[in-house]
Amino acid sequence: MIETFVVFSRRGCHLCDVLIDELRHAIAGHPVDVTVIDVDSDPALVARYGARVPVLVADDEEVCHFRLARDRVIALLAGD
Repeated sequence: MIETFVVFSRRGCHLCDVLIDELRHAIAGHPVDVTVIDVDSDPALVARYGARVPVLVADDEEVCHFRLARDRVIALLAGD
């Protein structure tokens, strides 16, 4: 069961803001946390993700990037 979704993001990123908002709506009512990490806070994250943000991760696996894959998030919440 997914306990936390991690969003790799950066300040001033409109797509990041949209994905985070849509994710929070998609998980409403589920006991799941959302952690947002600013990729610009760590040179290793900048090297890994560069301009490819937002990236949504669950259990160390990339779920989606740029846009929320709502169906995949719902499937993960259901244990699929």
